[in-house]
Amino acid sequence: MSSMVGSKALALEEWCRGQGRQFTRFDYAGCGQSSGDFAEGTLGSWADDALAVLDTVTDGPQVVVGASMGGWIMLLLALRRPERVAGLVGVAAAPDFVLRWQRLLDDHQRQALEKNGCFWRPSRYSEEPYLVTRQLLEEGRSHLLLQGDKQIAITCPLRLLHGMRDPDVPWQASLELCSRIAHDDVEVRLVKAADHRMSRPEDLRMLLAVVEELCARAGE
Repeated sequence: MSSMVGSKALALEEWCRGQGRQFTRFDYAGCGQSSGDFAEGTLGSWADDALAVLDTVTDGPQVVVGASMGGWIMLLLALRRPERVAGLVGVAAAPDFVLRWQRLLDDHQRQALEKNGCFWRPSRYSEEPYLVTRQLLEEGRSHLLLQGDKQIAITCPLRLLHGMRDPDVPWQASLELCSRIAHDDVEVRLVKAADHRMSRPEDLRMLLAVVEELCARAGE
């Protein structure tokens, strides 16, 4: 339920403008300023949105930043377009989060999914709850990356930033993801005082510094 007017996206845009760099931010279908019905969205359809933006809007090698669910989508993007993705930055990246959500469902939520195909989940970051659909949970299972013993064939530098006070995605998830990437150029940076959003001024400065590093590595 985040949008392209969030603090991280705007901070990145401002930095890129100051550097004279190309920058693209977008909302998935059904989210933010995009048309469509959020209830119809799935991990696969939103990954297709990201691929379409990469293919039709951007030029040259790209450093891709993804937060939470976007961290899962950026990995799928890098696997589908390795020649275009020069670096990845995950902020509380949450690959395979649908499995965790399913494990944490209470009886009321399970019953609602069975009867109505959806339920409303309270948000820590907004007064409005957000919709969780059975389609989202079930379709997401076709894009799992961390199950089994197979390494993830990411071939570009990856930086994972994670707050240790994150109540939504455990910081240990970034360590697990790090261990599953086939490429060696992977770093995890844990911030003890940060939460899931990692939007404090010091968190944003870290994000910008990491993006700058990867841009330099890409020879931009």
